[in-house]
Amino acid sequence: MGAQWKHKGRTEHAAAKGRLFTKLVKELIIAAKAGGPEVASNPRLRLAVDQAKKASMPRDTLERAIKKGAGLLDEPVNYELVTYEGFAPHQVPVIVECLTDNKNRTATNIRVLFRKGQIATTGAVSWDFNRMGVIEASPPEGGADAEAAAIEAGAQELEPGDEGGTRFLTAPTDLDAVSRALSGLGWTVSAQNLAWIAKNPVHLEGEQRAEVESFLEAMDEDDDVQNIYVGLK
Repeated sequence: MGAQWKHKGRTEHAAAKGRLFTKLVKELIIAAKAGGPEVASNPRLRLAVDQAKKASMPRDTLERAIKKGAGLLDEPVNYELVTYEGFAPHQVPVIVECLTDNKNRTATNIRVLFRKGQIATTGAVSWDFNRMGVIEASPPEGGADAEAAAIEAGAQELEPGDEGGTRFLTAPTDLDAVSRALSGLGWTVSAQNLAWIAKNPVHLEGEQRAEVESFLEAMDEDDDVQNIYVGLK
């Protein structure tokens, strides 16, 4: 499933697309607040803008989110990052990152969602994950050796990505430098982010796997949930 669980069909329906836009707007706001509104000098914002454009977000929505995050509008921005750890059904480890303007509401909702699994204390799950930079990229036209690109760009590891691409793993502090290096080698970077990578992912099949995926889908539908990382092969 990779570093970050994503609901494969969540852009197929209007309601799901609305939830996706909510998550993307929050990321735009946080990125602009942290690094300023200039895309050229703010790597996190640059990727957030690319993701918003790929999701066909209206331009005025995108620009308003950036201005809001940068403090150029009169609306205050008070999103906080809150992380929850626990287990999906069948003891599959899960880390859930939320961006919220109301921690009490979020805590209540997350505890309800974890009823089909088990919520845990801080550190009970994250010890079994590594914090790493993850870059999704596709090779230049005509193909390229992913291993050679990883060595030249400074990536630590690589694994197969989506749709014929490659997932490059880096130290957190090297994320943007490796991404730029890959772009310089002709690779097309489609996403980059910091993620939790499971050290010992659980292998499940059939009904057990379907039960875990149903749990993750329900979690993902909460507007405050920004990212879900799961130890599932």
